[in-house]
Amino acid sequence: MTTITTTAELAAFCNELKGQPFIAVDTEFMRETTYWPKLCLIQVASPDTEACIDPLAEGIDLAPLLDILRDPSVLKVFHAARQDVEIFNNLDAMPTPLFDTQVAGMAAGFGEQIAYDALVRQMLKIELDKSSRFTDWARRPLSEAQLTYAVADVTHLATLFPILRDRLDKAGRLAWVEEEMKALNDPAAYDVDPEKAWRRLRPRKTGAKYLAVFKAVAAWRERTAQSRDQPRGRILKDEAIDELATQAPTSLEGLNTLRSVPKGFGGSKFGPDLLAAIKAALADPEGYAPVLEKSGPPPPASAGAVVELLKVLLKARAEEAGVASKLIATVSDLEKIAADDEANTPALQGWRLEAFGSDALKIKRGELALVLDGTRVRVVEVRRAPKPD
Repeated sequence: MTTITTTAELAAFCNELKGQPFIAVDTEFMRETTYWPKLCLIQVASPDTEACIDPLAEGIDLAPLLDILRDPSVLKVFHAARQDVEIFNNLDAMPTPLFDTQVAGMAAGFGEQIAYDALVRQMLKIELDKSSRFTDWARRPLSEAQLTYAVADVTHLATLFPILRDRLDKAGRLAWVEEEMKALNDPAAYDVDPEKAWRRLRPRKTGAKYLAVFKAVAAWRERTAQSRDQPRGRILKDEAIDELATQAPTSLEGLNTLRSVPKGFGGSKFGPDLLAAIKAALADPEGYAPVLEKSGPPPPASAGAVVELLKVLLKARAEEAGVASKLIATVSDLEKIAADDEANTPALQGWRLEAFGSDALKIKRGELALVLDGTRVRVVEVRRAPKPD
């Protein structure tokens, strides 16, 4: 196993990767006490070679690897890619194109959010040693056990990927996974603009004053967490944002009376800065408040029963297809469909419409029925008697 600690070694390794049809990529990072993830190790494998790259090595320049990640001719394979992609996106190297074996595993019938070790066990009949999983990846030197554990995550990934891809291709589901990859490659999913931070949360009210303060406090927390490189929750808890938006304090005394705000917050260095953000939002709440997406029509009285029917239909269709139901639709999707036949939901778009959405609408129209056949639920077409002349 190769451990790369210099730019020259990395450039030579990346020259070997050029022209490969795909590479398997994984990272080890730490962010328990920081806002920005601290990249501690990068593991890369192709069908022919593998290496661990030390991004903490003195003087190393990751540019050769970042160029490979940007190269559209080389497919990048990850498992549970989102956090890895976030790291590389922060380095201006969105891995494109990419393939996530966790998503693929859901489409192949391995269950919802299957763990990497479970996928390796089921597909390759190999039991992975996970004893180094929670070690300190920032400490140097890394032990042989840590490096062996780390590189195994990509060597096995490079082996199982072609098998998994062929399995999906034969089942006609490769396009399903490729459609899902577009969301992982969307830079908007990793946007850390403080002014958009409120979107991560759920405002409980719709008034302009409330929403303006809600947005301002969320933006202040995001800026503060970024500048201090601390987790958002260490600056201010989520529930405090709602209370601040509801109460809209304009004095340090008012700030200190809030239950969800840490004791003595008003007297800290954070207090005046937060109050300034609140007052700025209150100066023009209508202009600063975010515009919420309009909700669909109110659900009919029977919506609860319809959702329950759709849950059964979803389970039946997922079992028939051998696909994790969560990949097809969520409870939120079902609620939207129950309320509106033209709901803006992924379950009524693309491959999901064919796999489930069109049948969901037919259930609502009474064109399909659910029938219990022993212990199995079957979906049958409803034959309507002709209307009398």
